Amino acid sequence: MAAISLSSAQPNPFLGRWNFNIQTPGGQRASWLGIYERAGALEVWYQPTGGNVFQVKDARIDGGKLILNIAASGPNRPAVVWELEARGGRLTGVARRGDNTTPLEGKRAPELKRPEPRAWTEPRPLFNGRDLTGWEPAGNPANSHWKAINGELVNEKLGSNLKSVEKFEDFKLHFEVMLPEHTNSGFYLRGRYEIQLENEPEGKSPPERRMGSIYGRIAPKPAPANRPGQWDVFDVTLVGRTLTVVQNGVVTIDRQEIEGITGGALDADEELPGPFLIQGDHAGGVRFRNITVSVPER
Repeated sequence: MAAISLSSAQPNPFLGRWNFNIQTPGGQRASWLGIYERAGALEVWYQPTGGNVFQVKDARIDGGKLILNIAASGPNRPAVVWELEARGGRLTGVARRGDNTTPLEGKRAPELKRPEPRAWTEPRPLFNGRDLTGWEPAGNPANSHWKAINGELVNEKLGSNLKSVEKFEDFKLHFEVMLPEHTNSGFYLRGRYEIQLENEPEGKSPPERRMGSIYGRIAPKPAPANRPGQWDVFDVTLVGRTLTVVQNGVVTIDRQEIEGITGGALDADEELPGPFLIQGDHAGGVRFRNITVSVPER
């Protein structure tokens, strides 16, 4: 069932937003839970290490444990059961998938409520147009196909993601991107929140997973049109969790809160600065230019 009645008069220690860094055979992965009490019932939202956030339909508290039965979402994501206890302000437990067991430890997600800076520095380039100085592969360097060509940052074919060496907290980001038709990429803020970049047929995905969205979390309004082979211009302001996105001169996300990390996040350490990350593992042919950043003046 989607919701379970809560009858205890004691505060529910599971409620809130929780971040998980999970150690897997392939390295560290990041996940997230949003646990709420709504109309006297338990409501749980789950962000897997990849893909989009979704509601867990089978969630219950039994014997002091939160038990989540997470249905299979594809051949690469079979069914899994999370069993968690609330201890010392953290959630600890295991994820069970068949005969495999993975330890889990979740920490409360920070609120990240900060005022808008009074002033910002002048924009400075993050990509110099000549080479990849300031950027490095996020993954196997031998599988990276990013190059600087004619002042543009080009992913020649499917391969490794690319991340900035420098990390950022609050910022104003500018970038321009050209996407071939039927192309999917993404630009991650602090390495945790993906701005979806894609040129796919309308109706293939819901609005919160289309061009200009925060993937799975915030839909752009108005929805931008597909512009294959044309430059899309983004101006992004992120202060704490508060996000504004201007795409091609139109405000599409206006001072909205990012509830939590998105799939593919480098980590779940939302309280820390993080790099910019550009997806290269979905498709080739994506081009970027004029990537600049401003930060709060000190």
